[in-house]
Amino acid sequence: MRDVAKTPGATLLSRLVGHIHSRFLSPSSQVSCLHTTAVLSTKNWERKNRILYPPQQKDEPPRPAEVFHCRRQIKYSKDKMWYLAKLIRGMTIDQALAQLEFNDKKGAKVIKEVLLEAQELAVKNHNVEYKSNLYVAESFSAKGKYLKRIRYHGRGMFGIMDKVHCHYFVKLVEGLPPTVEQKTAFDQAKEYVEQLKSRTIIHSL
Repeated sequence: MRDVAKTPGATLLSRLVGHIHSRFLSPSSQVSCLHTTAVLSTKNWERKNRILYPPQQKDEPPRPAEVFHCRRQIKYSKDKMWYLAKLIRGMTIDQALAQLEFNDKKGAKVIKEVLLEAQELAVKNHNVEYKSNLYVAESFSAKGKYLKRIRYHGRGMFGIMDKVHCHYFVKLVEGLPPTVEQKTAFDQAKEYVEQLKSRTIIHSL
Protein backbone atom coordinates (compact mmCIF):
# COMPACT_ATOMS: atom_id res chain seq x y z
CA MET A 1 0.00 0.00 0.00
CA ARG A 2 1.43 3.36 -1.01
CA ASP A 3 1.88 6.22 1.54
CA VAL A 4 0.06 9.45 0.75
CA ALA A 5 2.32 12.53 1.01
CA LYS A 6 0.97 15.31 3.19
CA THR A 7 0.70 18.79 1.78
CA PRO A 8 2.34 21.71 3.63
CA GLY A 9 -1.10 23.08 4.43
CA ALA A 10 -2.25 19.87 6.08
CA THR A 11 0.96 19.66 8.11
CA LEU A 12 0.57 23.22 9.35
CA LEU A 13 -3.07 22.58 10.25
CA SER A 14 -2.22 19.45 12.25
CA ARG A 15 0.51 21.30 14.15
CA LEU A 16 -1.88 24.15 14.94
CA VAL A 17 -4.57 21.77 16.24
CA GLY A 18 -2.04 19.98 18.41
CA HIS A 19 -0.74 23.27 19.81
CA ILE A 20 -4.25 24.46 20.69
CA HIS A 21 -5.09 21.10 22.26
CA SER A 22 -1.94 21.04 24.39
CA ARG A 23 -2.32 24.64 25.54
CA PHE A 24 -6.01 25.08 26.21
CA LEU A 25 -7.46 21.61 26.67
CA SER A 26 -4.80 20.09 28.93
CA PRO A 27 -5.72 19.81 32.65
CA SER A 28 -2.65 21.83 33.67
CA SER A 29 -3.56 24.84 31.53
CA GLN A 30 -3.87 28.22 33.24
CA VAL A 31 -6.22 31.12 32.61
CA SER A 32 -3.25 33.46 32.20
CA CYS A 33 -2.62 32.13 28.67
CA LEU A 34 -5.89 33.74 27.54
CA HIS A 35 -5.84 37.33 26.36
CA THR A 36 -7.29 39.92 28.70
CA THR A 37 -7.45 43.68 28.49
CA ALA A 38 -4.41 45.57 29.69
CA VAL A 39 -6.47 47.65 32.11
CA LEU A 40 -7.70 44.60 33.99
CA SER A 41 -4.43 42.64 33.99
CA THR A 42 -2.28 45.48 35.35
CA LYS A 43 -3.23 47.19 38.60
CA ASN A 44 -0.49 49.78 38.78
CA TRP A 45 -2.70 52.31 40.54
CA GLU A 46 -3.25 50.09 43.59
CA ARG A 47 0.39 48.97 43.54
CA LYS A 48 1.45 52.51 44.43
CA ASN A 49 0.15 51.77 47.94
CA ARG A 50 2.98 49.25 48.35
CA ILE A 51 5.81 51.75 47.81
CA LEU A 52 8.26 51.68 50.72
CA TYR A 53 10.21 54.85 51.53
CA PRO A 54 13.51 54.95 53.44
CA PRO A 55 13.47 56.14 57.07
CA GLN A 56 13.39 59.91 57.44
CA GLN A 57 16.03 61.99 59.18
CA LYS A 58 15.27 63.97 62.31
CA ASP A 59 15.41 67.34 60.57
CA GLU A 60 13.13 66.28 57.69
CA PRO A 61 9.45 67.27 57.71
CA PRO A 62 7.05 64.33 58.17
CA ARG A 63 6.01 62.69 54.93
CA PRO A 64 2.22 62.82 54.44
CA ALA A 65 0.40 59.56 53.84
CA GLU A 66 -0.88 58.85 50.32
CA VAL A 67 -3.75 56.51 49.51
CA PHE A 68 -4.48 55.27 45.96
CA HIS A 69 -7.84 53.70 45.30
CA CYS A 70 -10.05 53.03 42.29
CA ARG A 71 -13.09 51.23 40.99
CA ARG A 72 -13.13 49.61 37.57
CA GLN A 73 -15.77 48.74 34.98
CA ILE A 74 -18.47 51.11 36.21
CA LYS A 75 -21.62 51.10 34.07
CA TYR A 76 -21.39 54.82 33.38
CA SER A 77 -19.98 57.18 30.77
CA LYS A 78 -16.40 58.36 31.28
CA ASP A 79 -17.32 61.86 30.12
CA LYS A 80 -20.14 62.21 32.65
CA MET A 81 -17.86 60.82 35.36
CA TRP A 82 -15.14 63.34 34.45
CA TYR A 83 -17.30 66.33 35.43
CA LEU A 84 -17.94 64.85 38.89
CA ALA A 85 -14.27 63.89 39.30
CA LYS A 86 -13.18 67.43 38.45
CA LEU A 87 -15.76 68.87 40.86
CA ILE A 88 -14.14 67.39 43.98
CA ARG A 89 -10.50 67.75 42.90
CA GLY A 90 -8.57 69.78 45.47
CA MET A 91 -11.29 69.60 48.15
CA THR A 92 -10.98 68.14 51.61
CA ILE A 93 -12.57 64.75 52.13
CA ASP A 94 -15.47 66.22 54.11
CA GLN A 95 -16.18 68.88 51.49
CA ALA A 96 -16.10 66.31 48.70
CA LEU A 97 -18.50 63.98 50.52
CA ALA A 98 -20.86 66.89 51.21
CA GLN A 99 -20.88 67.93 47.55
CA LEU A 100 -21.55 64.38 46.38
CA GLU A 101 -24.27 63.86 48.99
CA PHE A 102 -26.49 66.52 47.40
CA ASN A 103 -25.72 65.59 43.79
CA ASP A 104 -28.45 63.51 42.19
CA LYS A 105 -26.29 62.00 39.42
CA LYS A 106 -25.59 58.27 39.30
CA GLY A 107 -21.82 58.77 39.22
CA ALA A 108 -21.89 60.87 42.40
CA LYS A 109 -23.08 57.87 44.39
CA VAL A 110 -20.27 55.71 42.97
CA ILE A 111 -17.58 58.31 43.71
CA LYS A 112 -18.87 58.74 47.24
CA GLU A 113 -18.55 54.99 47.87
CA VAL A 114 -15.00 55.00 46.49
CA LEU A 115 -14.03 57.95 48.71
CA LEU A 116 -15.40 56.24 51.81
CA GLU A 117 -13.47 53.08 50.93
CA ALA A 118 -10.26 55.08 50.43
CA GLN A 119 -10.83 56.91 53.73
CA GLU A 120 -11.19 53.60 55.54
CA LEU A 121 -8.00 52.29 53.91
CA ALA A 122 -6.12 55.41 55.02
CA VAL A 123 -7.01 54.85 58.68
CA LYS A 124 -6.60 51.08 58.58
CA ASN A 125 -3.47 50.56 56.47
CA HIS A 126 -1.64 53.92 56.30
CA ASN A 127 -1.69 55.03 59.94
CA VAL A 128 -3.73 58.18 59.36
CA GLU A 129 -4.74 59.44 62.79
CA TYR A 130 -7.72 61.62 61.82
CA LYS A 131 -9.83 60.47 58.90
CA SER A 132 -10.98 64.03 58.23
CA ASN A 133 -7.37 65.19 57.75
CA LEU A 134 -7.34 64.17 54.06
CA TYR A 135 -7.83 65.95 50.77
CA VAL A 136 -8.43 64.81 47.18
CA ALA A 137 -5.12 65.30 45.37
CA GLU A 138 -6.03 63.47 42.15
CA SER A 139 -9.43 62.50 40.79
CA PHE A 140 -10.06 61.41 37.21
CA SER A 141 -11.90 58.88 35.06
CA ALA A 142 -10.76 56.59 32.25
CA LYS A 143 -12.32 54.59 29.46
CA GLY A 144 -13.38 51.06 30.31
CA LYS A 145 -14.86 48.22 28.30
CA TYR A 146 -17.11 49.13 25.37
CA LEU A 147 -19.54 46.42 24.24
CA LYS A 148 -21.15 46.80 20.81
CA ARG A 149 -24.78 45.77 20.52
CA ILE A 150 -27.41 45.91 17.78
CA ARG A 151 -30.24 48.44 17.88
CA TYR A 152 -33.08 47.31 15.62
CA HIS A 153 -34.90 49.84 13.41
CA GLY A 154 -37.86 49.60 11.12
CA ARG A 155 -37.90 48.09 7.61
CA GLY A 156 -35.28 45.48 8.53
CA MET A 157 -32.59 48.07 9.30
CA PHE A 158 -30.37 48.22 12.37
CA GLY A 159 -27.72 50.37 14.04
CA ILE A 160 -24.78 49.80 16.37
CA MET A 161 -24.93 51.02 19.98
CA ASP A 162 -22.27 50.88 22.69
CA LYS A 163 -22.65 49.57 26.23
CA VAL A 164 -20.13 51.88 27.87
CA HIS A 165 -18.06 51.35 31.04
CA CYS A 166 -15.50 53.54 32.79
CA HIS A 167 -12.92 53.47 35.56
CA TYR A 168 -12.57 55.97 38.41
CA PHE A 169 -9.26 56.72 40.16
CA VAL A 170 -8.66 58.81 43.28
CA LYS A 171 -5.64 59.76 45.37
CA LEU A 172 -6.01 61.00 48.95
CA VAL A 173 -3.17 62.82 50.71
CA GLU A 174 -2.91 63.53 54.41
CA GLY A 175 -3.06 67.18 55.45
CA LEU A 176 -4.71 70.35 54.21
CA PRO A 177 -5.07 71.05 50.47
CA PRO A 178 -2.53 73.48 48.98
CA THR A 179 -3.71 77.03 48.42
CA VAL A 180 -4.34 77.91 44.78
CA GLU A 181 -3.48 81.38 43.59
CA GLN A 182 -6.63 83.13 42.45
CA LYS A 183 -6.06 85.05 39.21
CA THR A 184 -8.32 87.81 38.02
CA ALA A 185 -9.64 88.01 34.48
CA PHE A 186 -7.17 90.81 33.68
CA ASP A 187 -4.21 88.68 34.87
CA GLN A 188 -5.37 85.73 32.77
CA ALA A 189 -5.75 87.94 29.69
CA LYS A 190 -2.31 89.47 30.26
CA GLU A 191 -0.74 86.02 30.61
CA TYR A 192 -2.45 84.88 27.40
CA VAL A 193 -1.14 87.90 25.46
CA GLU A 194 2.41 87.29 26.73
CA GLN A 195 2.13 83.68 25.67
CA LEU A 196 1.09 84.73 22.15
CA LYS A 197 3.99 87.19 21.91
CA SER A 198 6.58 84.65 23.00
CA ARG A 199 5.49 81.86 20.66
CA THR A 200 7.59 80.78 17.68
CA ILE A 201 5.86 80.53 14.31
CA ILE A 202 7.63 78.13 11.95
CA HIS A 203 8.24 79.15 8.32
CA SER A 204 7.19 82.73 8.97
CA LEU A 205 8.75 85.97 7.68
